[in-house]
Amino acid sequence: MTEIDGHYNMPDKVGYACRLLRKAVSAHGARLVVVADAALLEAIDTALWTLSPTDFVAHCRGDDAPSIVERSPVVLVDSAATALPDRPILVNLGAELPARFERFERLIDIVGSDDADRQAGRARWRHYKDRGYAIRTYAYAGGANT
Repeated sequence: MTEIDGHYNMPDKVGYACRLLRKAVSAHGARLVVVADAALLEAIDTALWTLSPTDFVAHCRGDDAPSIVERSPVVLVDSAATALPDRPILVNLGAELPARFERFERLIDIVGSDDADRQAGRARWRHYKDRGYAIRTYAYAGGANT
């Protein structure tokens, strides 16, 4: 069964996601898919390129050449996409329930601090709970979680 981690009340979802991705890739060699709407993906892509040279996280878009997607530890995919690359970890930054999240070993669901994002996050978490998933939660604590 998919392990679900809920990170909530993040005032800067993009910054938090970048730190999480950096840590997951550099410290653990993780391979992840990140889903979000197009605007948020653009912000993540830009932010990953502007990290310091020692913090760079190799990444690509889901619609890049298959050979690039295969080699990239982080793949950014629009939440409207129907196909997601095979990776152990899915990171959701979008408002919608990620399609076929249950095929991943782990789902990290990041929820911002604004009301609309929190409401969407609560709806997703109810869906997970109703289906028997246990959710480990991590509240924003001034950056202490990353």
